[in-house]
Amino acid sequence: MRRVARKRADFDRLARQHGADLYRFAVWLCRDETLARDLVQETFLRAWRAVDSLKDEAAAKSWLITILRREYARTFERKVPPLVSIDALVIEDRDAATPQERVERQQLRQRILALPANYREPLVMQVVIGMSCEEIATELEISRSAVMTRLFRARGLLADRLEEDGEGNGSI
Repeated sequence: MRRVARKRADFDRLARQHGADLYRFAVWLCRDETLARDLVQETFLRAWRAVDSLKDEAAAKSWLITILRREYARTFERKVPPLVSIDALVIEDRDAATPQERVERQQLRQRILALPANYREPLVMQVVIGMSCEEIATELEISRSAVMTRLFRARGLLADRLEEDGEGNGSI
């Protein structure tokens, strides 16, 4: 009987000494005060059952924190997310192009492909790939000013061709 009373007194002392720290850690860990209280309670319950295995009282705080972290991990093991059949799921693609936009893009691609290669390459590298003038100059082994001239002329040719077809507004 004395052994149980001593065990209880030792455990009460540990709980008082580390309870506030465990609670603060639990709140920080789960960001929910109610769940934090439950975690601390479960931690103390498991600690009570295993208090005899604690050999060094100086390690009690880290021992309790380890128990709390494991209890928190167990909360995810217990939760089973609801399963939804993806066969019946319809996802709306808000970024999808309209049929008219797809036709316009295809026509623009055809007009770009019809440009002379020395104008087409830098334009595609800039517009499609997103390369800078410096990167294009390095890749094509020409000067930066030559790249800028070719880009200017390519846009001009493309704008002229779009205006001839009656589709452009001259802003490319």
